[in-house]
Amino acid sequence: MSTSLPAPAASGLPPFRAIADLVREHALARPRHTALIQGERRLPWGELDALADRVAASLQRDGVQPRQSVAVCAANGVEYVAVFLGALRAGVAVAPLPTGSLPQQLAGMVADSGAQRLFVDAATPAFGTPGVPRTALDGSAGAGQPLAQWLAPAGSRPQPVVVEPNWPFNIIYSSGTTGMPKGIVQPHAMRWAHVGRAAAGGYGTDTVALLATSLCSNTTLVCFFPALATGGTVALYEGRFDAGRYLQLAERVRATHAMLVPVQYQRLMAHPQFDRFDLSSFRMKFCTSAPFAAALKADVLARWPGGLVEYYGMTEGGGTCILEAHNFPHKLHTVGRPADGHDIRLIAEDGREVPPGGIGEVVGRSASMMTGYHGQPGRTREAEWHDGEGRRYIRTGDVGRFDADGFLTLLDRRKDMVISGGFNIYPSDLEAVLRRHPGVADVAVVGVPSAEWGETPVAFVVPAAGAPDARALRAWANERLGKTQRLADVRLLDELPRSDIGKVLKRQLREDYGAGTP
Repeated sequence: MSTSLPAPAASGLPPFRAIADLVREHALARPRHTALIQGERRLPWGELDALADRVAASLQRDGVQPRQSVAVCAANGVEYVAVFLGALRAGVAVAPLPTGSLPQQLAGMVADSGAQRLFVDAATPAFGTPGVPRTALDGSAGAGQPLAQWLAPAGSRPQPVVVEPNWPFNIIYSSGTTGMPKGIVQPHAMRWAHVGRAAAGGYGTDTVALLATSLCSNTTLVCFFPALATGGTVALYEGRFDAGRYLQLAERVRATHAMLVPVQYQRLMAHPQFDRFDLSSFRMKFCTSAPFAAALKADVLARWPGGLVEYYGMTEGGGTCILEAHNFPHKLHTVGRPADGHDIRLIAEDGREVPPGGIGEVVGRSASMMTGYHGQPGRTREAEWHDGEGRRYIRTGDVGRFDADGFLTLLDRRKDMVISGGFNIYPSDLEAVLRRHPGVADVAVVGVPSAEWGETPVAFVVPAAGAPDARALRAWANERLGKTQRLADVRLLDELPRSDIGKVLKRQLREDYGAGTP
């Protein structure tokens, strides 16, 4: 039985296949080949497929129907993967939840998702889920029914389910930086579109993808599923991210692919022993989820073997831009060009398209689009824009501009733009100036209320060795900024608050500043 992807259809994507079916084919073709690595544990394809079968059979035994959902709130692990794949095989959507969320947020996510069962482990915070049975992936005492007891007997097979492309694949919850997280329903067709570009990313049966972000994140899944769908191996980094441990693991497993967020790249490249590790096995590295500084991209290209690709897009889908940094080293200040089959446009405040060379909000349309926010049709409509022919696009909230070569430069988040005295100030411009100071290790600029100007910019700086005090740094920056851009204040922090996938929590910075928190 062939384990290769089918030939592309006229749309440019391979004809739709259920990812769980591809798992079965790889298991039949190479049952002893390693599918997952977790610490010293290696799980072959045959055992992963059998475990996924037992999960699917157990869900069917319990009456969980196709298109219903289950939730997982746990650390990355073999059992987590098996539950995810088993649910998909039963036609059941998965809501992977971030363990770093507040208990009340997690309870809200479980209720919102309509989860029929919650899978947890020792990393899961305590929170109530009335009426939702729990299964403990690691057998943690008191956490729920141990997985070994819940699972159907070894050798169990589920009833076949024919999955449709528009069925929900997963419900990814937003980071919650603007309030209660929204459940983003991604259909099977959207995940399949990610798999469809696997060949361009160099994925294959000899892939070893090293993942160091949570399986609850779309950032992780856009690398995880292409690696599995092509019959490769996925190595799961365990525990809190540490640059040295990551480099050791990458060298040991001979990683070929990696998905990392910018702050992780920053810490890896700054590791004093980085150049001593053998990273020659790498073919491709990926990055997404947060702004990726051009200087950092250049450093990765210069010192880390293999290609470097930046993805720009939303968990909600719509339009994706791809920057093949190794092929376009003169475009590192951009996020690349629209991916094949992706229609990206820029719109003004009034919803009209801006003329060529203009600045506007980025909206996009493609085969990779969410169904909507789960149970929130009003918020779904707010995230959409329709062109003159009624075609649906997803709004990003990002402000950008295309250059003459079709590469997109992001100027800032629309909601983060500071309007001071009637002038639009893009925090990224101010951050770029501050990063030029050798005493600045990291920085974020936000707008805070001002009685005189409406809003005014404030910088939060993580100082490097030998950094000047906040007053001197503010004076240095203001000498290099335009009159309307000048900083009202600079605050020094040990570190910037970030989400689980490395996004700076600017809302928290604004709130802390308003509350007088140092």
